[in-house]
Amino acid sequence: MTHYILKKSLWFSIIWTLVIFILCCTPGKYIPTSNWLELLSFDKFVHASIFFVLCTLWFSVIISKKKINSKYIGAILIGCVGYGGLLEIMQATIFSQRSGDWLDFIANSFGCLLALWFFWKKKLFQIKDNNLIL
Repeated sequence: MTHYILKKSLWFSIIWTLVIFILCCTPGKYIPTSNWLELLSFDKFVHASIFFVLCTLWFSVIISKKKINSKYIGAILIGCVGYGGLLEIMQATIFSQRSGDWLDFIANSFGCLLALWFFWKKKLFQIKDNNLIL
């Protein structure tokens, strides 16, 4: 299963990036709301989870292509965090019945950093002599 995911990681990454875009531009009236979910900060958990998966999929791409170095890891991390910020700006300015939220951006960024930490902790990224290795 892992081999299949790594082999198709670029497609999974692109599709997941598009799914996030579609979810973020969906008008607010179509998004379910519930007061008990707000009490548990479920929305922030969802944001962090979505961006954890996004970063994980893009990290899988560089693993499958054997392109693991700090340049690619940094580009993915900055790209995913930037994507989360851009979507929040677009929600505030372009998408109808949506609003940008700094806390959502922070949750998005936390999910990305959590993915980086997960890969480092699982020793999928290692640092030796100031170089990242697989």
